[in-house]
Amino acid sequence: MNVPGPSPPCPHLAGSWAGAMAELPIPDLPPAHCSGRFTISTLLSVEEGGRGPYTATEGSSCDSVQPTHLSSSTLCSRTFGYNTVDVVPAYEHYANSKGVGDPRKGRPSLADLHSILKVTGACSSAGMVWPSPGVCALMASSPLSPQIRCMLNIWGVILYLRLPWITAQAGIALTWLIILMSVTVTTITGLSISAISTNGKVKSGGTYFLISRSLGPELGGSIGLIFAFANAVAVAMHTVGFAETVRDLLQEHNSLIVDPTNDIRIIGVITVTVLLGISLAGMEWEAKILFFLVILVSFINYLVGTVIPATAEKQAKGFFSYRADIFAQNFVPNWRGPEGSFFGLFSIFFPSATGILAGANISGDLKDPAVAIPKGTLMAIFWTTVSYLVPALALCVPPGACVVRDASGSLNDSVAVGSPGCEGLACRFGWNFTACTQQQSCRYGLSNYYQVLMSMVSGFGPLITAGIFGATLSSALACLVSAPKVFQCLCKDQLYPLIGFFGKGYGRNSEPIRGYMLTYVIAVGFILIAELNAIAPIISNFFLCSYALINFSCFHASITNSPGWRPSFQYYSKWAALFGAAVSVVIMFLLTWWAALIAFGIVIFLLGYVLYKKPDVNWGSSMQASSYNMALNYSVGLSEVDEHIKNYRPQCLVLTGPPNFRPALVDFVGTFTKNLSLMLCGNVLIVSHLQKLVESRLMADGHTKWLTKRKIKAFYTDVVAEDLRSGVQMLIQAAGLGKMRPNILVLGYKRNWRTASPQSLEDYVGILHDAFDFKYGVCLMRMKEGLNVSQVLQAHGKWFWVARDAQRHGMCQPAPCPQTKVTVLVGHHSCAGIKGDGDSEELLLDPTTLASEHQASTIFQSEQGKKTIDIYWLFDDGGLTLLIPYLLGRKKRWGKCKIRVFVGGQINRMDEERKAIVSLLSKFRLGFHEVHILPDINQKPRPEHIKRFDELIAPFRLNDGFKDEATVNEMRQGCPWKISDEEVDKNRSLRQVRLNEILLDYSRDAALIAITPPIGRKGRCPSSLYMAWLETLSQDLRPPIILTRGNQENVLTFYCQ
Repeated sequence: MNVPGPSPPCPHLAGSWAGAMAELPIPDLPPAHCSGRFTISTLLSVEEGGRGPYTATEGSSCDSVQPTHLSSSTLCSRTFGYNTVDVVPAYEHYANSKGVGDPRKGRPSLADLHSILKVTGACSSAGMVWPSPGVCALMASSPLSPQIRCMLNIWGVILYLRLPWITAQAGIALTWLIILMSVTVTTITGLSISAISTNGKVKSGGTYFLISRSLGPELGGSIGLIFAFANAVAVAMHTVGFAETVRDLLQEHNSLIVDPTNDIRIIGVITVTVLLGISLAGMEWEAKILFFLVILVSFINYLVGTVIPATAEKQAKGFFSYRADIFAQNFVPNWRGPEGSFFGLFSIFFPSATGILAGANISGDLKDPAVAIPKGTLMAIFWTTVSYLVPALALCVPPGACVVRDASGSLNDSVAVGSPGCEGLACRFGWNFTACTQQQSCRYGLSNYYQVLMSMVSGFGPLITAGIFGATLSSALACLVSAPKVFQCLCKDQLYPLIGFFGKGYGRNSEPIRGYMLTYVIAVGFILIAELNAIAPIISNFFLCSYALINFSCFHASITNSPGWRPSFQYYSKWAALFGAAVSVVIMFLLTWWAALIAFGIVIFLLGYVLYKKPDVNWGSSMQASSYNMALNYSVGLSEVDEHIKNYRPQCLVLTGPPNFRPALVDFVGTFTKNLSLMLCGNVLIVSHLQKLVESRLMADGHTKWLTKRKIKAFYTDVVAEDLRSGVQMLIQAAGLGKMRPNILVLGYKRNWRTASPQSLEDYVGILHDAFDFKYGVCLMRMKEGLNVSQVLQAHGKWFWVARDAQRHGMCQPAPCPQTKVTVLVGHHSCAGIKGDGDSEELLLDPTTLASEHQASTIFQSEQGKKTIDIYWLFDDGGLTLLIPYLLGRKKRWGKCKIRVFVGGQINRMDEERKAIVSLLSKFRLGFHEVHILPDINQKPRPEHIKRFDELIAPFRLNDGFKDEATVNEMRQGCPWKISDEEVDKNRSLRQVRLNEILLDYSRDAALIAITPPIGRKGRCPSSLYMAWLETLSQDLRPPIILTRGNQENVLTFYCQ
């Protein structure tokens, strides 16, 4: 059935939705209702087994008629006379977000293109892979440029109220140096921000978003909290500056509300409350432009005021227009007060440079942050640098060349030039400020009066006042908006507990009203300090810490050489970024060392918390790239290191199947390999159809997360094979990397070997032979209660079993994504997920619940107390039987256990043999001091136990009556597991029976038994006989038993080289 496709929302983009791969010829179809080169021309629906355009036909390119299912709602587009599933590149294929209600859009999967195509259901227009209308249409409103926002934030309270005072303290020369140092740090940081913000799509969250997505949640989260707090404190700083100006105006007119300090508090709290209301209501673009213009007019007014001749009133306050003598005196520093030091003044000035992040903090409001942030930030740095440095002819030089440091403000202090008793530079201009200078009571002058620009060096004072109001209020508003936005992004990432409450958004724009209220409370708390010089250094340390991490983010992302680091902004240097980070840290400690320690202490504490909690986020950070680089370099370097016995480590390939099926096996190996050596959990997937291969691999991530949640430091890998043995052979040969390759095969004991299919028995014993052939050590683990807990998981509803025959007869349907259907052979306590009788069942595994399921507890997770670990070192296998219990005993849970070593010996040489073994163990430095000799190991076992062994192997006997070899081979044709009378080998079999009696006598109450098992010779020992030996050796034992056999090469040495 052919249904015309709807027109794409963007006709000019319709050509981007076709390709030339996976093509199927179809009959001519009616034209679609869409213009453009490529069109969706048909939606097809065919019944299973029916014929349609997607069914293989004669002459088609299909070579099979076996059906497959599309992994997504991918449609077929018509191009070059063909319908094709393939599509050409498009934005939506790479975007990881979509609009509310929009269908998920993506390219067809590899299975859709590679497998035989068959559509099994009706397609709907909701599945069309068209670009959203937003790609085609421009945004209706213009973006908010960060340049104006940055400049408004930089032209703040420090520029108007503190720069002349800093000039008086530090002198013109050092003031320039302070400005240049600040500009250097901000310029380098601006370049780093530009590089980071152009390396991918930037969302809301500003500086926190940039750092966290670059360095990762560990450092990003801590700096997000610090940066949001610094912005909240900056609201208080700018508000206090505004309140200070209003207080001075009231003071000039003798209209103080209470007193100078409390007036600042009252005015500040009222102001920040009004600003909160404005922030919640929203301030339009036109209002920001108005602020900007007011500040520019105040600058022009200031420049005009410097050339207007000074009146007597201005002269009484210390303003004398341009004078070379005043310039010379003010060129050098004159430190005063507790802030009278270079870095003390730098800490007060530096908050004026923090406005460079104001544009980045509104990244969520920008149409194209990758373009707007670099341009706006760098242009703002340039123009504000000009406004600070060039008007040093206007902000440093004019006050420094026009205003003396001390003045009384009294018109009565005018004297004749050259009057006796007059001291100071003002005497040359007819003013005597000697008395107030000596008493340090001068109210005016460059060093004493913060409103120098407003009262004296201006053409019209109210314009300067308007500029101060515009600068302080706009900066306070910018910080009041930035702090909640940054904090909201941090809350949504859920890196820290108890802060999610403040991340809730309200309204169409998801405004963080609760975040606004929190910022308001913090700002009010710091406004109550009512001292601008005390608030500014606090902000300086936090912002310098942010700058250091921004620069380090850029450097780290560059140095890792990750292919994903491709910023479109190229005008940056990783070494300049590193220099900027180092300078920021150095300046932090030079400003206030204790505040720097507090800032870094907070960062380290928050870093440690995130490292401990390991939040489930994946942002592709440079830390991940760095981890890969380090692992790669060390792995390659390790390949050049020669192996030595002293550095031997037991690197284990553990046949766990799905790891959560055998938690005891995982815990046992994880206990002695943790922080020591490699552990690799292997799983053999018996997949009936190759097209299920990709689906089966989806479970790997879930198993890895399960191991991580259980705190097992291990890798997970799986292979797809036709049978267990071939799959294990693949793992043995291919697992590992370089020198990081397994040397021990660990697997569970096959408890159902007597009832299992003969072929599965052959495969199991064959795996042991394969391990020895590849020079692996072998470790078998047997527990009385078994290892496989899949039946328990089934009972708890974690796993759902659907019989293969039910699906074959149509009684159940294939599971939809995200579940994965894998054919796994299962059985009671079997090995590596393989059932002995060969029957298979379909297992539906849900990856989302796998990692979150209840963790089964095992004996290896509990304290063992003062029990014993008994080692039966019966054969010299190179020392592996000793090494694994030794490593286990080093762990805290097993540390109190006493280790006993049992060896075979002769009754007439017990003392000599014991001393020899004790001497050997002491040379190995294992700390094993209790050694027991077993002289009765070769005694004949009890008759009832011999009878039990005979009954055990009876079903597997050929009963050939010691016939010749040719006759035996003919009888055993097709039954290689059968045991001939000659192969029974009574002596060796009876030895296993006797060893079991000894184990029951000596180790019934042990915490763990480690014993060296016998090795069955290939071609001479049938698999059923070998399993009978292992069964007899380890039966009826309560503690876990570890049958360990090395590869006959030394793993212990007592030499130093």
